[in-house]
Amino acid sequence: MTLQEIFAGCTAKPLLAEEPMAKHTSFRIGGPADLMAMPQSEQELQQLLQRAGESKVPVTLIGNGSNLLVRDKGIRGLVIKLGNMLNDVVADGCTLTFGSGVSLAAASRKAAELGLSGMEFAVGIPGSIGGAVYMNAGAYDGEMAKVVTGVRVMELDGTISELAAAALDFGYRHTALQGSGKIVTAVTVRLTAGDKQAIADKMADFSNRRITKQPLELPSAGSMFKRPSGYFAGTLIDQTGLKGYTVGGAQVSEKHAGFVVNIGGATAADVLQLICDVQDKVFAAHGVHLEPEVLVLGEE
Repeated sequence: MTLQEIFAGCTAKPLLAEEPMAKHTSFRIGGPADLMAMPQSEQELQQLLQRAGESKVPVTLIGNGSNLLVRDKGIRGLVIKLGNMLNDVVADGCTLTFGSGVSLAAASRKAAELGLSGMEFAVGIPGSIGGAVYMNAGAYDGEMAKVVTGVRVMELDGTISELAAAALDFGYRHTALQGSGKIVTAVTVRLTAGDKQAIADKMADFSNRRITKQPLELPSAGSMFKRPSGYFAGTLIDQTGLKGYTVGGAQVSEKHAGFVVNIGGATAADVLQLICDVQDKVFAAHGVHLEPEVLVLGEE
């Protein structure tokens, strides 16, 4: 039985066979998914997971693909893209609950609209709020760990539960969700009442800094490396003379050395080779090992 036949009765539509993952990552890189589904509700997600479990089809979940590198042979089994689902927002005083598919930028703007402070840092971070919690995304001294009070999650068998923030084991670009198989379907944050104009000014400042300092004009997966203790990854790479270093279509950004950009036709193999080269050269020059921040999926 083909994958299309296995999932034919599911209400999540469309089901896309041999879907290029390059269309679903901010890097614009990645081979095909055997089958991709984009559920619009928890019920559709449950149905897909239950059918996959019954048929022993491997499942890979992605958000908006903004912190992701998919290898060139693609991903086997079913890929479920969550970035388009669960876009609801519920406000209760200083507490906001977002469906996991709400973009982080939209969540930040919603908080500002309500005069709530605490999510200004997120205005320029790409991706969904569900993915942001998964990776504990952050910028400008803010991070999800500082505002999240709990999440709603779905297990791979379709069961749903609530987790308090303490259970998420927040760390630098880390949570207990990583590798757990748990799927974030909703995120609750606790913010503080603030001055709308002051919030807007802060968000405008952060947005302007990103525009002027980051290579937003080229496809990338955001910051490529985690910040090593006591250093800045981009500064180390720059000091090693690697701005503009290129492998195939992948390049260390000439604008910000902490970013790897797709200058045209880059493959995952190009990016992975570039990462290794940068790690080796920075370690040789500074004795510091750089750890990638980007999630790598798929077959080599």
